Amino acid sequence: MDFKNIFKILSIVGTVLGIFFLLDVFVGFIYDERYLKLLIFDALFISVNLLIWLLLAKHQINLKIKESVLTVNLLWILLGIAGAIPLALYSDISFSSAVFEAISGFTTTGATVYGDLESLPFMLLFHRSLTHWIGGMGIIVLGVGLLSIINPTGSLSLFKAESTGISMEKLTPKIKHTALSLWGVYVILTIVDMTLLKLFGMNWFDAINHAFSTISTGGFSTKNNSIAYFNNDGVIWVTTIFMMLAATNFLAHLKFFYYNDASGYKSEEFKWFVIIFLFLGSMLTIVHVDVSGDTFYDAAKHSFFTISSVMTTTGFATVNYASWSHTAIGVVFVAMLIGGNAGSTAGGMKVIRYVVIVKTILSELKRIIHPNAFISVFVDGIKLKNTIISSTFVFFFLYVLTTIIVTLYIYSKGLDAMTSISGAIAIVGNIGPGFSLVGPEDNFNFFNDFDKIVLSIAMIIGRLEFYTVFVLFSASFWKKF
Repeated sequence: MDFKNIFKILSIVGTVLGIFFLLDVFVGFIYDERYLKLLIFDALFISVNLLIWLLLAKHQINLKIKESVLTVNLLWILLGIAGAIPLALYSDISFSSAVFEAISGFTTTGATVYGDLESLPFMLLFHRSLTHWIGGMGIIVLGVGLLSIINPTGSLSLFKAESTGISMEKLTPKIKHTALSLWGVYVILTIVDMTLLKLFGMNWFDAINHAFSTISTGGFSTKNNSIAYFNNDGVIWVTTIFMMLAATNFLAHLKFFYYNDASGYKSEEFKWFVIIFLFLGSMLTIVHVDVSGDTFYDAAKHSFFTISSVMTTTGFATVNYASWSHTAIGVVFVAMLIGGNAGSTAGGMKVIRYVVIVKTILSELKRIIHPNAFISVFVDGIKLKNTIISSTFVFFFLYVLTTIIVTLYIYSKGLDAMTSISGAIAIVGNIGPGFSLVGPEDNFNFFNDFDKIVLSIAMIIGRLEFYTVFVLFSASFWKKF
């Protein structure tokens, strides 16, 4: 175990993070807010990380699996603490609440402890959105690099090839170049979304913050009523579309932007993603028309926005869908279980895993009927390896197991079943709002400090897709440490 590898990576990330946090100070300066404490913290944070980086400048990073696992887990602790300090300095919340908010931001969950967002300083509102934006692209770049070492047969394999037929090695000669190209696509989508939101009536501050939250599929807003505050059809439809784009495999976007090749959008995963979105959106529209008495257009506008928001794990809201009928809640609940595409900023199960699971089940049923037949599972014309299939089923098991554990933990606090179940799914799936006490018009502040740390860990487990955290509980990991 070479701890120099770990410290160098953490110091590099810390330095870059500190530079990004200077944007918070800039916002405070623009709006004439008291940013001095924030500036001092940021200066110290950058200095410490930069010093470590310089001391290890000549050290060549050569990560092994154990070092990669520890680096990723320690990285999220660093993000949680660093992101929490500005929140704790400028708002009346406990440090555990600030850590919860920061982790929710970086994991792009969007669950919040704040009841009155509009009372917060502009620099804190921007800080929350910035954690989303950094975390959204950061998790993809992290997946391109470290997570591929940790779990080469997991979702990253689907992200790289099976889900879209795109090979990163064919797109660019080095992972570093791929990561930079992905950042380019990410920035382009953010700028376009921000510009359209401005054209539809938002001021620049709100447009920037909501673009950050949309493209990262995070869901933090600058307004207490989220997107509903703006009461603007253009804002709603633009956000609906860009949430879907953000939940699409970014390698498909990269292939289109850089090579004018739309083949990435022809993958089975993307097709099913769109089909499920249209089906659930249509169902919710019909239910909403019947329940609310709204016009078909208004019902469709809110319904497709809601399905997009929940399915992509963003968490924005235009209406309180938790107050709709039980049928409507059932439809939204299904959307919560879907998730976005592999290789996107969205959380959840991911559509590609459902494709693999369903195809595997169907192949096993065929095998029962034709026991002597040689039946394989194909996705996008590519035969899946058994390691991919087994990894997908193990992921599904870990997802369900983690959700059950978190559900039971919340339920043990004396909360109702709907709050417990939907809250667990929302936290583990990085969705944000659930139902009942954690619905779209509520927040997570009623949990005590210890609960918030537990839920923060659950958000990290979901964001890192389980393997990276659960491997720490393996005895073999610690042998010959």
